[in-house]
Formats: sequence, structure tokens, C-alpha cells
Amino acid sequence: MDNLSLIIPLYNEANRLNDSLKIIKKFLSKKKNSEVIFVNDGSNDQSDKIIKNFISKFKKKKLIKYVYYRKNIGKGFAIKKGVSKSKKKWILICDLDMSVKPDQVDIWEKKKFIIKNKVAYFASRKHFSSKIKTSNVRRFLGFFFNIVIYLLFDIKIKDTQCGFKLFNKNYAKSVFKKINSYRFSFDVELILLLNEKKIEIKELPTTWVHKNGSKLNIFYDMPLMFFDILKIKLKRDN
Repeated sequence: MDNLSLIIPLYNEANRLNDSLKIIKKFLSKKKNSEVIFVNDGSNDQSDKIIKNFISKFKKKKLIKYVYYRKNIGKGFAIKKGVSKSKKKWILICDLDMSVKPDQVDIWEKKKFIIKNKVAYFASRKHFSSKIKTSNVRRFLGFFFNIVIYLLFDIKIKDTQCGFKLFNKNYAKSVFKKINSYRFSFDVELILLLNEKKIEIKELPTTWVHKNGSKLNIFYDMPLMFFDILKIKLKRDN
């Protein structure tokens, strides 16, 4: 898997960036024909400075793209922006916290899970072969969220929210152009758009480790997430 655009959205990640950049550097050292695209979604901490310093010291600068804008819009928008800048055959979305490390995609390839271009591959914490370290609270929220989207949209994907997803550029560019949900509910709209385009979604096993410092605020973001999902539902019913 060496024709890959690795897209990493981020917002105010100064405290976690240095450790994550070490992992990304190691990943890129094994790649000759891949790229990483950092999309800074309006951070107001030291994230911009840390990334620019990393790029200035990186020997293969052509492997790195950096997108920065001042207003925080949302993870969905950042990913959409990154996809629009991607140039490679495969497009991999990966969270900055590295709860799933980028080399997971190489493990998938070695096990011959990735064999079709017209398939979207989702890391799934619900897969029976996955190795997961997380809290009971997150398990419950994930379970509850999946019930809601199943009832509203008949989505049968067991893990919609894991931030590690792989797409082929043949369909990804056109799908992501249509994304209008820019916050945490963007994954739901993405699945609906993939279904409309008749792109199969295949859930694959992963190693996932919960990392502290998540930007998800349960009491603030969860109600907004459900409100956004209802907006998607109402829009599609009309």
C-alpha cells in the first residue's frame, strides 16, 4: 500500500502532536509514493507552529501537504478539504490521536482484506477480531448511537464513528464533494452517500486504543450530534 494519501484532521492538538508525529514519520519512512495531508481546522494553540517545525525538518518534504484556515468549522469539513487535495489512488483518514495507527492499512493489505477498488473499508471496533481498549462509557454511547442511526436510516454498519477509513479515489472525490455535515455526524452522511452510489462498505478488524484528550464533550457534543442527525433525516425525507 504505497500509493496512499493519509489525511489527518486536527484541532488544538498541541499536547498530542509530538508523539503522533513520530508515528507518522515512521510510517512515511516506509513509503516512497505516498503523502500525508494535515488539515488544521482553525487551531488557536501551538499546533500550527509544531506542524510547520516538523515539515521544515522532514527530509522528504514533497510527501507532506499542510492545509490551515483560521475558523474552526468541523472535522467533516477538514476531511472533505483533505480529500480534495489528495492525489493518490487510495485515501486513508486517520485521527491525530493515533488510536488506530496508520500501519493498520498495511496489515489489512498483507491479510488480503483490500482487494476491490469499489469498496470503502472501515476499521470496526465491533469486529470480532478487533483488539480494543476503551471505557465502558464509550462502549455504551457507541451502542446507543448505533441503535439510533439504525432506527432512523436502517444503517447496518456496526461501527460508524471509528476515525480510520480507507477509500479509493475513483469514487471518493465525488462522494466527499457532497458532504454537508461538518461536525461529528458527518460519518452518518458519508455512509448514506456511499450507499446511494452503491459503494460496498466492508468493516475490518483493527487494534484500537483509547487516548485521553478527546475533543468530544459528551454533554455538549452528543445533543448536537443527534440534532445534526435529525436534520439529515428531515432533509432526506423531504
